[in-house]
Amino acid sequence: MHRNGNRNRKAATAVRRARLAACALLAAATVLAGCERGSRSGPDEATAGPSGCPAVHARAQSAVNRAEETDVSWNGPTTGPAAQPGKSIVYVAQTMTNPGVAGAADGVRAAARVIGWDVRVIDGGGTPAGIQAAMSQAVAVRPSGIVIGGFDPNSTSQQVSRADEAGIPLVGWHAVAAPGPSRRPELFTNVTTRVEDVARISAQWVIAHSNGHAGVVVITDASIPFARNKSELIRKELATCSGVQLLAYENIPIPDASSRTPQVIASLLSRFQDRWTHSVAINDLYFADAAPAFRAAGEKGSGPPFNIGAGDGDPSAFQRIDNRLYQAATVPEPLSQQGWQIVDEFNRAFAGRPASGYVAPVHITTAANSDGVTTWDPSGYREAYRKIWIR
Repeated sequence: MHRNGNRNRKAATAVRRARLAACALLAAATVLAGCERGSRSGPDEATAGPSGCPAVHARAQSAVNRAEETDVSWNGPTTGPAAQPGKSIVYVAQTMTNPGVAGAADGVRAAARVIGWDVRVIDGGGTPAGIQAAMSQAVAVRPSGIVIGGFDPNSTSQQVSRADEAGIPLVGWHAVAAPGPSRRPELFTNVTTRVEDVARISAQWVIAHSNGHAGVVVITDASIPFARNKSELIRKELATCSGVQLLAYENIPIPDASSRTPQVIASLLSRFQDRWTHSVAINDLYFADAAPAFRAAGEKGSGPPFNIGAGDGDPSAFQRIDNRLYQAATVPEPLSQQGWQIVDEFNRAFAGRPASGYVAPVHITTAANSDGVTTWDPSGYREAYRKIWIR
């Protein structure tokens, strides 16, 4: 697994290079300007030697080994208030077509059944108007608590203010950049992994997997401050290894991913060919859209380039990883566990207690440790929360 990807590509045939040229011609008219605008090229050759950055590589390998473990013990809360009776939760979803949002909602539903609460999900449909309408509806039914499911609460500031005036606590899921309580906007707490941890471990995976010799493409959506910050952190961590070259830094807005990604990938393959060994994207979805261009260029699904998604870990990403179809790894969110945590945080709010402060550690999923599942679901949290709530 931990081999220099360049070795696998030395046998490239004339047919493959012809395919690359054809792809590049098809993409050139629409891609060239945008590709150059978002790209930054590094040196032509990788650093020679057994490792491009021995000390950095050793630290990265150690971190990756820990993150790939699957038999981890529960390190979250084991004490807290007993279940507060008769509560109701409204989960306002950015859009239920987002697998991360939907996965967290499923976790909330499952936990609510255990604690004995009612849950209603209102789908914002992914539009500003739809999300505002969903939040207005949520506040109007006067639940015990409201979940901000995957959208910026500042985009519904009027509804957030009305909830605050009505004494309805808000718990976010990926609602603001950092985990924990928030004052502006007012959230009892926000449930998410730390973006710094996700960015660092995805870059460390590249360093470890390549033995410190990699040509890397980073894909981001610069229109989203959270995503741009994540990709900048990824780039910063990659730069700690002198043997890693940043070949391109691509800005592809998520709404345009399905149309732009195949063209950008075709152009990058033509430009960098064997030099491109690894990719990091701020969300797994880019690799679903990249697959047709890789396939048309004759690239093997098992890589190189070896691609890692630094975000969410939706079921389709697990399937691509297991089937070795143009994605080698992901840094998934423990969506069900986060749904249970949301319910526990509300229970603490209703009991007049502070937020738990728990932040789930990062995990890396590969074909070697996925065990054929389609989500990252660590063990121990269900039993721990049951013991807290039910006495």
